[in-house]
Amino acid sequence: MSKKKEPKQTPEEQQESTLKRWLKERRITEVECLVPDITGNARGKIIPAAKFSHDYGTRLPEGIFATTVTGEYPDNYDELVSPSDSDMQLRPDADTVRMVPWATDPTAQVIHDCYTKEGKRHELAPRNVLRRVLDLYEAIGLSPVIAPEVEFFLVQRNTDPDFPLQPPAGRNGRPETARQSYSIDAVNEFDPILDLMYDYCEAMELDVDTLIHESGAAQLEVNFEHADPMSRADQVFLFKRTMREAAMRHGIYATFLAKPMENEPGSSMHIHQSLVDARTGKNVFAGPRKGVHSDLFMNYLGGLQKYVPAAMAIFGPNVNSYRRLAFGEVSPKNVQWGYDNRTCGLRVPLDSPENTRVESRFAGSDVNPYLALAATLACGYLGIQEKLAPTPPLAGSAHAKGYDLPRSLEEAIVLLRKCKPLRGLLGERFVKAYTSVKEKEHQTYLRVISSWEREFLLLNV
Repeated sequence: MSKKKEPKQTPEEQQESTLKRWLKERRITEVECLVPDITGNARGKIIPAAKFSHDYGTRLPEGIFATTVTGEYPDNYDELVSPSDSDMQLRPDADTVRMVPWATDPTAQVIHDCYTKEGKRHELAPRNVLRRVLDLYEAIGLSPVIAPEVEFFLVQRNTDPDFPLQPPAGRNGRPETARQSYSIDAVNEFDPILDLMYDYCEAMELDVDTLIHESGAAQLEVNFEHADPMSRADQVFLFKRTMREAAMRHGIYATFLAKPMENEPGSSMHIHQSLVDARTGKNVFAGPRKGVHSDLFMNYLGGLQKYVPAAMAIFGPNVNSYRRLAFGEVSPKNVQWGYDNRTCGLRVPLDSPENTRVESRFAGSDVNPYLALAATLACGYLGIQEKLAPTPPLAGSAHAKGYDLPRSLEEAIVLLRKCKPLRGLLGERFVKAYTSVKEKEHQTYLRVISSWEREFLLLNV
């Protein structure tokens, strides 16, 4: 008697089986179903593992992508979501499942993708915006390679927002007061926190490559290994949760605010980016010999120079972002590029031909990583399609060239709304929702009367 053949599983069913096996092997009791929102924070649900196994996937209202950081809705909310304000279908990405190392009981976290009830990618989900841009590269046989560098500050606990942030005390009991760029001893002052961070990162299989002390007081930077854009965005998203948790376990905060302190430098997320041939794996930015770059590289650079100003609402997503750009000592002011020139917004590191890349220095550490990567890749893609040529490389200081970038979130929103090519690549519906959310946040900010106004204007005007 012949043995009955088991029906062949679809890729989705295979992924489901793999994920359920992973949960069972680790005796997981709870699952955090995560969805990165517009801000880049985790939304979702925590469900028992048994329920997750029984009812694979879950649902969330699509309104989470039309909500401001203060929890409000834009005035045109009804135009941004479906008339019924319906639920999205969430599907877990099995490649993103990880332990939650700080949880008391065995807990897993899984990033989910969002779909409509018809099974189509939801246009407002940041992961899908990035995927939309990656599909364009796949269609022309290219694969982007990304390495983010994320800066952040450690600060004292701040429970009263009227008080400025202060650097925390290190092991010696004193807060930093002098600039400590690349100081090993300054990093070691926070060893207990950073050791815990590394333990968490190892448990979560995050590809943290290098840790350095930046120029600000208790300002640090982590570099991630080069890989595909989606995995890098996932890792930055998860790292921010991890770093905040490690810091709070030691009674302090980790903040990714772009300009958290008046007299300290800002924090950025520099994005190293290159393109490889999807078939051969060869870096297509490299030219025929060392020191010479391909025409495609020049087109990509030209695209960044032309379209980055219109994308600044994504690279600088908050009102605070523009404090970093306006007052940061090494923050970019324009779209100049140069070889190993850190005053330029676009820096081309000196490296071997196979490692040819450009470092974009516009994004603050407060960005949504999915949207920041989608935006920079979209700018480069438009340069390739339009065969744009960059300006000559700059050898001197780019700061003397003045401003090419918007000076405020309000100005940046206007530029993004006017840029039809970028709207088309990122999605018309997404750009409408994103700019509406950011406009509402800006309006909310303008209602706040600052301590500066009370101090200097109250009795003097």
